[in-house]
Amino acid sequence: MQQVQVRAEPGSFRDRDSRVFVGPEGVFRALSPAGAADWEKLAGSALFRTGVAEGRLVGTEAVDVAPPPEILPEGAAVVLRHERIPFVSYPYEWTFGMLRDAAILHLDLIDGALGEGMTLKDASPYNVQWRGATPVFTDIGSFEVLRRDEPWVGYRQFCTLFLYPLMLQAFRGVPFQPWLRGSLEGITPAQMAGLLTGRDRFRRGVLTHVALHARLERKHASDSRREIRKDLRAAGFKPEIVRANVRRMRKLVERLRWTPGETAWTGYGADRGYADEDRAAKDRFVEEAASARRPRLAWDIGTNDGAFARLVAPHAECVVAMDFDQETVEHLYRALREEGDRTILPLVVDALDPSPARGWRGAERGTLGQRGTPDLTLALALVHHLSITGNVPLDDVVEWLAGLGGTLVVEFPTRDDPMVQRLLDAKEDGAHPDYDLERFERALGERLDVQRRLALPSGTRVLFEATAREA
Repeated sequence: MQQVQVRAEPGSFRDRDSRVFVGPEGVFRALSPAGAADWEKLAGSALFRTGVAEGRLVGTEAVDVAPPPEILPEGAAVVLRHERIPFVSYPYEWTFGMLRDAAILHLDLIDGALGEGMTLKDASPYNVQWRGATPVFTDIGSFEVLRRDEPWVGYRQFCTLFLYPLMLQAFRGVPFQPWLRGSLEGITPAQMAGLLTGRDRFRRGVLTHVALHARLERKHASDSRREIRKDLRAAGFKPEIVRANVRRMRKLVERLRWTPGETAWTGYGADRGYADEDRAAKDRFVEEAASARRPRLAWDIGTNDGAFARLVAPHAECVVAMDFDQETVEHLYRALREEGDRTILPLVVDALDPSPARGWRGAERGTLGQRGTPDLTLALALVHHLSITGNVPLDDVVEWLAGLGGTLVVEFPTRDDPMVQRLLDAKEDGAHPDYDLERFERALGERLDVQRRLALPSGTRVLFEATAREA
């Protein structure tokens, strides 16, 4: 049996029959004897073959690899190797359209599994990752053989982590990301009922999946989940009934809509305040850096409409395109989905308040840097927003960017730039005296090796390409 250097994935401990571990050779999954039996049935199914071929299921094979000792209570009966996803993201970083498409993928897989005499033991969006704008289900250990009279065991979790967040944004216009970031368990039925108005209660699905659900949970608050599940089994649930419920839920999710509004940033990509010569020079600068570095992972921080992420994409395995404005990112996601893009991953991320470490011991869900450090970072039209709008000292901005490692392409708009002047006009006279090109350039050179410098034709913006120094 092959010995490899591995570590257990801290976010996969909840399933006692399936545990993920990671090493230089790939991403692996240890299965208990019960989990191995479920895998054998799944691996022989048309659902698995078709799902992998279509990219809906992560590529998976059984391998002869030794897992970390005592990774499972009963020991590992089988070890699987998964296709590696370039960058892990979380539901509180997705747009409405991404969460909705992930929900539909999950429901389609349950439907298909029921047709094979199987089901999914849970309903977590954390089981879905992305190849660009294409969702892929990664938790192969979630599939299990369907037991007689088994209800839809993941129903409540689907409601709290998929349905309610989508309803909240579709019905109330309230972004769901802060709610999912605030609790890994999602929005409870009681919380969702309290968030809806009287008018909302007449909307499709609310009475059954919110009001009635909340009422039943209050009624059975003292009962354990095991007792509730036992009662549900006793009621008798034929696979046809469960399948019909899943299909009704799919129709409900499909009907949920959210139209992104106009913000100060949704039209920013079409009018960046650059002259045509500036834009052409900037495009060349970025593409030259990307083609020379050919990064495995690139970050575009403050991506807006994703124009520069698109320039990098032909030269990279994965480009994470981040922006704090969810409306702008939703527009980008819809465009990438329409194109069938599998390289650019759009995420709702605020550089001033990025996703923290979450969950048990702060290890279940990692920070951006813990999930993968970029080989190339684009920080275009960003520094002035962090320093002036966000009040971050300029030296701190440079230190943060330098700490990302790899190659940095960064833009510095001078104090004469129209956008910078607009930001400074909103501040007191004399604000941000540290915001200065000479100071920025000196701080950059102290921390990184500056490879190129280009003043754009307008004379108010300067581009730099810099690389991390070898330790």
